[in-house]
Amino acid sequence: MTHVDNHLTNSARTDGPPPLGAGLAFHGPLSEARAARIVERLAAAAPGTVLDIGCGWGEFLLRVLAAAPGALGVGIDINSDDLALGRRLATERGLADRVEYAEESARGTGRGPADTVLCIGSSHALLDPDQPHDPGAALRELRRLVRPGGRVLLGEGFWERTPTDTELARMWPGARAGDHLPLDALVDLAIEEGFRPAWVETATREEWEEFESGYRQAAELWLAAHPDHPLAPETRARVDRQRAAWLGYRSILGIAYLTLVPVD
Repeated sequence: MTHVDNHLTNSARTDGPPPLGAGLAFHGPLSEARAARIVERLAAAAPGTVLDIGCGWGEFLLRVLAAAPGALGVGIDINSDDLALGRRLATERGLADRVEYAEESARGTGRGPADTVLCIGSSHALLDPDQPHDPGAALRELRRLVRPGGRVLLGEGFWERTPTDTELARMWPGARAGDHLPLDALVDLAIEEGFRPAWVETATREEWEEFESGYRQAAELWLAAHPDHPLAPETRARVDRQRAAWLGYRSILGIAYLTLVPVD
């Protein structure tokens, strides 16, 4: 997602504040119940290969692999700390021989096609970072990366309503109304780019609040206990910036989870 400090991970620190997001299972507003339902639907298609774009530590990827015996997975990300955590989790769950974590850009990747492609809050990883976000181009890449009869799980931002200029100024730096589409336009675009939307669902306010507050909680507790620590000013500024952004887009920015099937 656009606003997230993606360089921060769940990796342990002993010399300062915990990273934002420490302790979260998913790097986005996704409840355990919803994740379980989506994993079950994806596994029911019996994928042999699973590709995760912008996987982070690959929690969702590992759950799909656990639910689809025999499937092999590849997670792509540029964050070495997240990938190291993913490898450790894979080993702990007995999945290390079925998953590869690749530290590389997903732009123009040759890792596909796969039976199941995951892209949860990471469509920007498929695109030119120097250009405006283009969900159509991301959908075309996902269409290229999925095998006929396969599944794509796309987690993508959408506007619940068009934000005003004042509201945009409270969000992430450089936020524009063109950064996202309304939900109906996003679904229509997926159809135009060669998919049928087998399942359309959106994160609830409770999922958002669980994620956004959980994302900061460990750091907030640390700041309360260590107000004079040398790293406190930097950490406080980061936490305050993230909270202010969330309160700026709260109830305006949504997340859609689209299960897409390519049209033959």
